[in-house]
Amino acid sequence: MVQSVLIVDDDPVQRRILEQAVVRFGYNTMIAEGGQEALDYLSSPAVKDISVMILDLVMPDVDGMAVLERMGPELARLPVIVQTAHSGIDTIVNAMRAGADDFVVKPVSPERLHVSIKNALKLNALEGEIKRIRKQRAGALTFDDLVVRSPAMAQVIKLGKRAAQSDIPVLIEGQSGVGKELIARAIQGESPRSGKPFVTVNCGALPENLAESILFGHEKGAFTGAVAKHSGKFVEASGGTLFLDEVGELPLDIQVKLLRALQEGEVDPVGAKAPVKIDIRMVCATNRNMIDMVKAGLFREDLYYRLNVFPIWVPPIKERAEDIPGLVHHFISRFAAEEGKDITGIEQRALTMLQAYDWPGNVRQLENAVFRAMVLCDGDALRPCDFPQIAAALEGYDAEVPPLPEPVAPAPEGPAMIGMDPPPSTAPVATLGDGGAIGIAALDEAGDMRPLEDIEAEMIRLAIERYRGHMSRIARKLGIGRSTLYRKVRELGLEPKS
Repeated sequence: MVQSVLIVDDDPVQRRILEQAVVRFGYNTMIAEGGQEALDYLSSPAVKDISVMILDLVMPDVDGMAVLERMGPELARLPVIVQTAHSGIDTIVNAMRAGADDFVVKPVSPERLHVSIKNALKLNALEGEIKRIRKQRAGALTFDDLVVRSPAMAQVIKLGKRAAQSDIPVLIEGQSGVGKELIARAIQGESPRSGKPFVTVNCGALPENLAESILFGHEKGAFTGAVAKHSGKFVEASGGTLFLDEVGELPLDIQVKLLRALQEGEVDPVGAKAPVKIDIRMVCATNRNMIDMVKAGLFREDLYYRLNVFPIWVPPIKERAEDIPGLVHHFISRFAAEEGKDITGIEQRALTMLQAYDWPGNVRQLENAVFRAMVLCDGDALRPCDFPQIAAALEGYDAEVPPLPEPVAPAPEGPAMIGMDPPPSTAPVATLGDGGAIGIAALDEAGDMRPLEDIEAEMIRLAIERYRGHMSRIARKLGIGRSTLYRKVRELGLEPKS
């Protein structure tokens, strides 16, 4: 999905210049010949397709300042780049206060405009992710915040919104990685309990001997090691929602206490003299067939029917390929902002390849695949070769990883970067499996083995040059921690030259 830029200018020549520049940058364009036409765009369904607006401040009908003032808080997410022929500080300050994100002075150079658009998109993506994280932590995430477009997910959202209107227990079923927790958070965010505690418990990770204490709490001195009172997850979630992920992994003895807690609305902390009243909304999730577990005696039948009052099945991503483009562009925008990459989209052939893949790991696997592709990509759009593992699993796609680009900056000189210099002609050189020299001598000029410390120093120098001083990437490639890498750089005096 190519991002669109709305160009608002009453000058036809300026509009044409901006349109040609924006198209050359790789974006779609939408044209408004004045402020009123721009407001009509912003009040129509087409506003969802607008990623950035380039707004002229001086126009005859409705000027740019009036457009900014009439956009309102509901359009505050839309990045706005204002352009003006007057670079006075008062004009710029007023535009920024009215909601503009950046400004350019006419005539703007294509390079300056391109940088401004990319910065606006990165900032918007990062702000959107921060807003989503804040809403998630505040227990106010809604179904509108989810990236879903497929008909298969429409039924999930419909059921989720129905369930949110009451405290009915919900059991969310689906494969691992389909986003069951996000559905649970959206149910909480659209319920009267929005903004209240949302407590998550991974039942598969509970230590068997501490599961009861973690869930229901304990009193001080109730058992060896209980040096302080612990309220437990049920009490922590009181007033809000308790989400039990992988509920099928609960031990049978804990299932008995869970059933009583749900029926009586109270829990018995370990060592307590009286039960504690709770008020929770119960949402559970599982990736297992609960009926088969009940038949096998691994899950209590009475508890199953107590939890499975309102089941919601979340389909795997291979059954909702329509969601893949939106998810991919969401991940690209987020990772581009986080990693500082100038990647704005994905080639259609690569997107078609991703939609043809089965994705056994579902959305979680897709997210990690996009992250890896962002690291491999050297252009401004992801290609099939940036997904080598996916391409290797499908016919007709190139799975070869592209080589690293040659450094464009002049190579540093001197002994501080020995890895770049050719080894002495008298010293044998360590080679790769195919015989290609990598520039590190294994023996000294006398033919003796060199100390490991010297070889390690040259290896780090070579890595610093090869990966252009990107310390996080160097640490990953060398298989050591970043703090260890910084320590070795300081000890060996290998600080890269600027």
